[in-house]
Amino acid sequence: MGLLEDVAERDGWRCWVCDEPVDPDKSVNDSLGPSVDSRTADRKAKIAERLAHRGCNSRKGAVKVVIAWPDRLHVVEPAPLSTVATRLERKGGREMVARCPTKRDAQEAADWLVDRFSRLVPGLPVTAAIEPGGGQFLLILATGRR
Repeated sequence: MGLLEDVAERDGWRCWVCDEPVDPDKSVNDSLGPSVDSRTADRKAKIAERLAHRGCNSRKGAVKVVIAWPDRLHVVEPAPLSTVATRLERKGGREMVARCPTKRDAQEAADWLVDRFSRLVPGLPVTAAIEPGGGQFLLILATGRR
């Protein structure tokens, strides 16, 4: 249980896949119980293990997981966040991730993204910028190389 507890504490007892709390008192055999997800499919990842619900971990298998954008956010053409996270983690830089109809929508999405990336790629300093363009607002994530 040492590795599980260490990973869980580091990840704040939140599932990296669905971003919901993981109950430390659930059995590791329960679908909502804690499990350690190894990033064996991504050998260049800086962090080898992450906390996930047993069910989330089992459903995704050894393939790249799709990180869902919340339905409450008003975004157009949202980028696949797993792919964005991989590129930013490896190369740093900037990447446009979505368009929003209003600045308020863009700010809400930017706040969610910065918070979500703090758990999706722990230790990677990600910032979000909003730039007007084409009558909409572009949402851009940026980071420096680690």
